[in-house]
Amino acid sequence: MRSGFPFYICFLPLSLFEHTSRCGARKIICFCYNKNMLEESLEESKENSLIEVSNLTKKFKDFTAVNNISFNVKQGEIFGFLGPNGAGKSTTIKMLITLLVPTSGKADVDGHDIVHDSSKVRKTIGYVSQMISVDGTLTAYENLMLMARLYDITPKAERVKRIHETLSFLNLEDHANSLVRTFSGGMIRKMEVGQAMLHRPKVLFLDEPTTGLDPVAQQSVWEHLFKLRDTMGTTIFFSTHNMEEADKVSDRVAIINEGKIAIIGTPEEIKAKTGKPNSNLEDAFIFFTGNKLQDKSNFREIRRNRRTEQRLG
Repeated sequence: MRSGFPFYICFLPLSLFEHTSRCGARKIICFCYNKNMLEESLEESKENSLIEVSNLTKKFKDFTAVNNISFNVKQGEIFGFLGPNGAGKSTTIKMLITLLVPTSGKADVDGHDIVHDSSKVRKTIGYVSQMISVDGTLTAYENLMLMARLYDITPKAERVKRIHETLSFLNLEDHANSLVRTFSGGMIRKMEVGQAMLHRPKVLFLDEPTTGLDPVAQQSVWEHLFKLRDTMGTTIFFSTHNMEEADKVSDRVAIINEGKIAIIGTPEEIKAKTGKPNSNLEDAFIFFTGNKLQDKSNFREIRRNRRTEQRLG
């Protein structure tokens, strides 16, 4: 069902493991007038911001994976972070969830600095990674109980209550005692969302949440994410290279390419600024970056994505 450790170890002390990343060098192409559009969008979005990012940069030796990006995410917003594989999406998320330390710049989540207040940041966020983060040898109930204990949800009665509420919320009550390895891809993704929401986070980060899922499973996962936002006020921050998906579900999107953000706005605003009738977000990507939407994954990323697709069926 899985190889290595489930990804929930990411919320244990960082001293328990190391994270390294290697990337190839790239060159960025930008339109100079995008800077003004970006600044206007940032000013408009600062009110009621839950996430504030300012000049955030991450370098790996001589390679700059994330290059001086700034943006804000509002309370209760569904915010899409768009770009091809290798654009800097996952690196940005890993900085925001405190798994990577920025080279420079600043970011706050719910008013907490991601470097100096990392423990407080972790208490206010949930995270669904591209990697499988459920244990297939455990039942759905056991997986949720394990996560509830890792989150130190007490007392026991409260843990049990939240587990049953989560199973009900995800329509998985009838599968509470079933081994997760028997679940479909969509059910596994819903379980991972359930694990990430047990401690009732203010913001949920999802890295390529529908990778490997068929259209029906994708729709089911998003229905539950909408419900989570609407009933609990949870802010949703997700990355994707699927422009059609982002167009359908996002309140606002940021297009990132080769480490830099090209533009931020609602899908309709961004498409309208291309001046092209009936344009889509892929058209907007080409217009604002000067590049075609291409998959720039390295061998390691391709292998990881294919394994995820295989596991999710």
